[in-house]
Amino acid sequence: MIEQNFTQETFGPIVIFGSGETSLSGQRIFDQLFGQLPENPRVSLLETPAGFELNSYQVVERIAEFFQQRLQNYQPRIDIIEARKQGTAFSPNNAKIAAPLLNADMIFAGPGSPTYAVRQLQDSICWHYLVARHRMGCALVFASAAAIALGTHVLPVYEIYKAGHDLHWVPGLDFFAPFRLPITIIPHWNNQDGGEHLDTSCCFLGRSRFETMLEMLPKEQIVIGIDEHTALWIDCSDQCCRVMGLGTITILNEGEQRVISSGSSFPLDQLADCSIPNPADGIPVDVWKLAQQVHRSMFQDESGPPQEVQALSNERQQARDRKDWATADKIRDQIAKLGWLVNDTPEGPVISKL
Repeated sequence: MIEQNFTQETFGPIVIFGSGETSLSGQRIFDQLFGQLPENPRVSLLETPAGFELNSYQVVERIAEFFQQRLQNYQPRIDIIEARKQGTAFSPNNAKIAAPLLNADMIFAGPGSPTYAVRQLQDSICWHYLVARHRMGCALVFASAAAIALGTHVLPVYEIYKAGHDLHWVPGLDFFAPFRLPITIIPHWNNQDGGEHLDTSCCFLGRSRFETMLEMLPKEQIVIGIDEHTALWIDCSDQCCRVMGLGTITILNEGEQRVISSGSSFPLDQLADCSIPNPADGIPVDVWKLAQQVHRSMFQDESGPPQEVQALSNERQQARDRKDWATADKIRDQIAKLGWLVNDTPEGPVISKL
């Protein structure tokens, strides 16, 4: 049986931006979020949504620079998760690449393609690590493509707006399914890039096309439109939602529309008859056990690693002494999965936290 040590109060907050996550208004929202995180928080930036772009690393680096420069008072420790494409060395199924997610105090995913993000992350190690870590208190922040990919249904904005595909929806990551929330998320809800001559609201589709798409959704689907420079903050611990930033959010449910202004709060169950899931629900058993081990190790005495890691390090050194390099490498990977790094020095192995 899987050990259950975590209550619903350990679920981290979820912040979903309509846009402007690196603007001044976005910085103010991050200020409030970082104020709730541990000192020197570990921040993982997930590269996957932009992984198809040749400069995807630079896209995420710009986000990293925002945190390092605009939120420097919190001294965040940044990890870029180079999980770009399945079947490559930079795969979302590469456990080494995904490992820092299990140490994260906050995980961010943002620009790119929503449909690409779904294809790469669905049932991947990165995705399972992200979900498991959230259920142990890690804050999640989604913007742009990643925000769309979260939903039950995904708006294929590039395919329709740029390539002229027929109106259609794509199955999403359905992050909120364990909460019994059938949510579809639409950022850039009030976009006005088209000026007077082209309606680019509803994430660039325009209101008329989007109304046609609404008719294609199941009756019980809840659509949440988030204005630009605005965020929806979902606090899982007290099951409350807050609207933050410069605009509003729009909730469409069974033909009814509600507009909620910035500064307002409302109970999560106003969206639907939701519930907080068992923390381990939907997570592979081996991933959950590993996530628990890493979670516990994060609260060990900073003066040294836990006994399990020290024992593995001793076992690895014995393998090195008999020149069994394959076994030594395998044990080093085991130690890394537990959140620790072994560096070999002339004085012997030195173990430090990832």
